[in-house]
Amino acid sequence: MMFGTAADLEANNATVNRQGGNYATLYNWELNASNHSRPWYLSRPEPGGESPCGLLDAVVENSRAAGARAIVTIPISGWTARLGPGQGPLWSYSVAKYGAQTAHGSGEYSDAGNGLRSPGGEPITDNDPRDANKAASVDFQRGLVEHLVRRWGKAADGGVRVYLMDNEPSIWWASHGDVIRRGPSASELCDAITRYASMVHRLDPGALVGGPEEWGWNAFFFSGLDQQWGEERKKESGRFPGPSDPFPDRAARGGADYTPWLLGELRQREEKSAVKLLDVFTFHFYPAGGEFSDDVSREMQLRRNRSTRTLWDPDYRDPSWIDDRVRLIPRMKELVASNYPGLAIGITEYDWGAVDHINGATAQADILGILGREGVFLATREQVGIHGIDDREGLDLARRWTPTPGSTLVDKAFQMYRNYDGHRSTFGDTRIRLTNSANVDELSAFAAERSSDGARTVMIVAKSLDHPIPIELTVTGLNKAVPAQVWQLTAANRIDRLRDLILSDGRAVETVPAQSVTLVVIPKG
Repeated sequence: MMFGTAADLEANNATVNRQGGNYATLYNWELNASNHSRPWYLSRPEPGGESPCGLLDAVVENSRAAGARAIVTIPISGWTARLGPGQGPLWSYSVAKYGAQTAHGSGEYSDAGNGLRSPGGEPITDNDPRDANKAASVDFQRGLVEHLVRRWGKAADGGVRVYLMDNEPSIWWASHGDVIRRGPSASELCDAITRYASMVHRLDPGALVGGPEEWGWNAFFFSGLDQQWGEERKKESGRFPGPSDPFPDRAARGGADYTPWLLGELRQREEKSAVKLLDVFTFHFYPAGGEFSDDVSREMQLRRNRSTRTLWDPDYRDPSWIDDRVRLIPRMKELVASNYPGLAIGITEYDWGAVDHINGATAQADILGILGREGVFLATREQVGIHGIDDREGLDLARRWTPTPGSTLVDKAFQMYRNYDGHRSTFGDTRIRLTNSANVDELSAFAAERSSDGARTVMIVAKSLDHPIPIELTVTGLNKAVPAQVWQLTAANRIDRLRDLILSDGRAVETVPAQSVTLVVIPKG
């Protein structure tokens, strides 16, 4: 989860709790404040009070209370937020100072503009970045890690388990254009990760460091400098340039793709210095065809069902603007094997939307099964609106209302794996080979063995919108009648215990409802 309270984490029996997002790039641990990037570029105090690291301390405290491990983001951009008199908010684009803009706040924030000149909407590029921020060095961020280690102990003692190297650095120029006007080159980001990752490992050798925390598809190929260059060309020609076009930073690397070059260079630096840099190769990924939304039209539900194949299927071509075979997890594994062997894989932001609809729940259940089957070490789902300013409501500092812990259908999909009976019983932790002969756009299935009691678990995700699906489950090694527990999630937003399923000589026939998630728990023996 991200920013889970203790109750959130307990309800879903989550194992990790991430602090991160756009705001984290400019988090000031001394002031417990941050600048929330576009559209309002507002620096303000964070929840957790005026105590240094108040927000991060709350993340660690909530995690420990629920038996989860904390993931903390280390800012590495060289900038951090500052506050005004009396810890008051500041903003980067004062209307009084920089003139009329296409949008501004109201009330006490009526002077806070969105950084786009009115009329025309051209970005303001001559602002003073120190209006709401100030420079920050690796020495400043060393204090953040020292605070967390001092208060919570090192990772080996239950402190922060993972430190992430900032957030989506190749689009800082777009998200934090008030202070970072030029996208970082590959070598500039490599230098930053080297400085900050080595600092973390020196202070807590048992902690894991994840990076580069990039935002998505284009970041596999193009650095921040090249993405910015490409977007400028797109405004002129209507298309984003292709790899054969003269991207300036790509040319400086001899035509090498950004992420493979970055991983390889970090590995070489690690070998030369004998100081560990990365432990986990982390990336963000959101489906690009509108799935990450509340849209539950029939067309979108079918698209959501198909699009989980972007995570693994070498034959699935993403029909969005990506227009390529993404195969995200195999791609990440290949990049590690070729450029930085030994790294684990982490997808630290993802979301397939429709959190209050059964279609979102079946997609999430499918994703969790895929993550386990494909051997992903770490994944955290984005929880929109949990933290920060809700852009749709304008400049409103109120935190968006969030549901009762564990109450959404997507939460229930998590619970099918992590807390299906309300007593923290889980899907198995050792993968079992499973052959699925069904159409994976309509039905997915995953199997595992649970080390705590030897039970075998089978998760059946029926994605069909209209019709129930007949199931024939065959389990090798069973030569007598065995009763298996059956738990099921449907659009009723409940996890129900159904009648036992009897496996006679290892075989059972059943029918699962359209749009449902069904767990079969086969006892040991």
